[in-house]
Parts: sequence; structure tokens; C-alpha cells
Amino acid sequence: MNTVVLEVRSLAETLADAERAMKTGRGDAQARIAFASPELLWKVLSAKRWELLKALCAAGRVSIREAARRVGRDVKAVHGDVSALLDAGVLSRTDDGRIEFPFDAVKVEFLLQAA
Repeated sequence: MNTVVLEVRSLAETLADAERAMKTGRGDAQARIAFASPELLWKVLSAKRWELLKALCAAGRVSIREAARRVGRDVKAVHGDVSALLDAGVLSRTDDGRIEFPFDAVKVEFLLQAA
């Protein structure tokens, strides 16, 4: 299964992992997308955007109009959500202008601890 991990990590942790991967020539086994804080993660992944991601899991390349049809929402509203997810690096745009979420599953990881 092709899974992406959405996680909360500091920039320093992310850069340290990138440096390690460059030195060893080996990266993580799973794709990862990091957010600086839980608040940012939930801001980017609102309920409507999460619903959109679920509809796009393993869907391949689709138009924004098709994505809107799959979630039963207005194209303009879905376009705004797609733009936010593209900006965050969660979705990608294909050469033919379609959008793609190239994963079969999403795993969300973060630790909540006392201040």
C-alpha cells in the first residue's frame, strides 16, 4: 500500500532527516509531509479538505470538476480547497493540468503533551 504520513515536525528535524538521507543515500520508507504545528495541520486539513483527500485516494489524475463531482460540492469551493492543498504540497498538479493525490492511504502522526 502506498501510504503518506502527515506529521507535525520542526524544520530542524525535517532538515536533519534530509541531511541524513543525502549522506546515506537512503530516505524514509514512507512518503512524509510535515507541518510546523498541529494548528497548521488542522488549518490545512479542514473537514472539507479531508473529505476531498478521501475521495482522491487512489483515484489517479482527475480534473477539479471531477473532484467536485466526487464530493458533491461546488467547483469554485473545491478549487479553493485544491489550491490550499497544492500550496501545502499535499496534492500535485500533473502536466495536463489535472490534480493527483498519488497515495492509497493517509496516516496522521503527532504527539500532544503537557506544556
